[in-house]
Amino acid sequence: MAENASEEPADVAENASEEPAEAQPEETGTDSPEPTATEEPLDKPESKTSRLRRLKERLAGKGKFGRAILGVLSRADLEESDWEALEDELLSADFGVEATLELIEKLKTKQKVIGTKSAKEVRRMAKRMIGDFLDRHANRDLNLDVPEGHEGNTVGVLIVGVNGGGKTTTVGKLARFLVANRKSVVLGAADTFRAAAGEQLETWGSHVGVPVIRSEKDKADPASVAFDAAKAARDNGADVVLIDTAGRLQNKAGLMDELGKIKRVAEKQVPITEVLLVIDATTGQNALSQAKIFTEAVGVTGIVLTKLDGSAKGGVVVALQRELGIPVKLVGLGEGPDDLAPFVPGDFSDALLDA
Repeated sequence: MAENASEEPADVAENASEEPAEAQPEETGTDSPEPTATEEPLDKPESKTSRLRRLKERLAGKGKFGRAILGVLSRADLEESDWEALEDELLSADFGVEATLELIEKLKTKQKVIGTKSAKEVRRMAKRMIGDFLDRHANRDLNLDVPEGHEGNTVGVLIVGVNGGGKTTTVGKLARFLVANRKSVVLGAADTFRAAAGEQLETWGSHVGVPVIRSEKDKADPASVAFDAAKAARDNGADVVLIDTAGRLQNKAGLMDELGKIKRVAEKQVPITEVLLVIDATTGQNALSQAKIFTEAVGVTGIVLTKLDGSAKGGVVVALQRELGIPVKLVGLGEGPDDLAPFVPGDFSDALLDA
C-alpha cells in the first residue's frame, strides 16, 4: 500500500473550508457511535523489536541521503574538494545551512586534533555528531498517559498533515503498532470529505482487529465524528483513540482553524495527548514550513516522517529538530503494513553511515 494512497486531491480539500459548528455532547455526527470490534484480527502486527531491526537494515547505506554522504566519507585522506562535496551533499539533502557548516567545521577540527586520515574514523565521528544534532536525549516516546485530573483510561491522538502525506495509511499503521504493544485502540474517521478514507480505515481496522467510528452521511461534520469516536473509545475503556483528519493546505486559514475545532471537540471526551504531523520526507525544506504552521494551529507534539528510506532529503530530520525543536517520533520506510517504527537518533546516524 503506497504511503500517499490515502490522501484526497487538493481540490477536494480546498472546497472543504466551511467551518463546522462547535459540536456539543448531544450533537453527534455519526449514525451509530457504538464501535463494533472485530472478533479476530486478520493478521498479527510485527513487534517493536523486529520493526527497529528492519528499520536499521533499510537505512544502512541504502537511502539516497546515506549513499551520497557515505560516498564522500569513504574516501581516504579527505582533501578540500572532498569537504566541499560533502557540504554540497548535506545542503542538497536539506540538512540546513547552519547545521551543515557546523558539522563540516567540527569534523575538520577533530580530524586535525586526532591527526587521522582514516575515512572509517571520520565516519565514526560524523555518526556521533549527527546523533548529537538530532538531540539523542529528546523524549520521542508517544505520550499515551492520562493527564492528572482526567477521569478514565483513554487518551486521544490527532493525526494531521497536508494532502498526500499519507495520513490515513499512517493511522492504520500506527494502530497496528499500538496493538503490537498491547494497547486497545479505536479509530475515528474524521476525514469525512472522502468516503474512501473511512472505507480504508475500516480495512485497516479489520486487519488488526480494532473498531472504527465513521459517519455514513456524505461530508458529515468532522468535529462531530471526532467527538463520537472519542466518546465511544472512552465508554468502552479503550486505551487510545486515533483520529484521522482530512488533508489540508497549510495556507488555507479556514481549514487550519477547523483542526483546532476538531481537537477542542474531541477533548470534551478525552484528553488529546499527542498531535502527530505526518510529513513526506521527499518534500525537504517544505516540511519546515508545514511544521511551523500546523504547530501554530493545533500544537504539534511530534512528527511522523514517511518515505525516509527513498528520499534524498533525509537531512530534514536534523533541520526539524534543530530549527523547530519538534521531535520526529516515528518513521515510515516502505509500503508494508508494519513499515512504521520508532525513530532512534543513534540508530539513524549509525545506519546512515554504515559502509
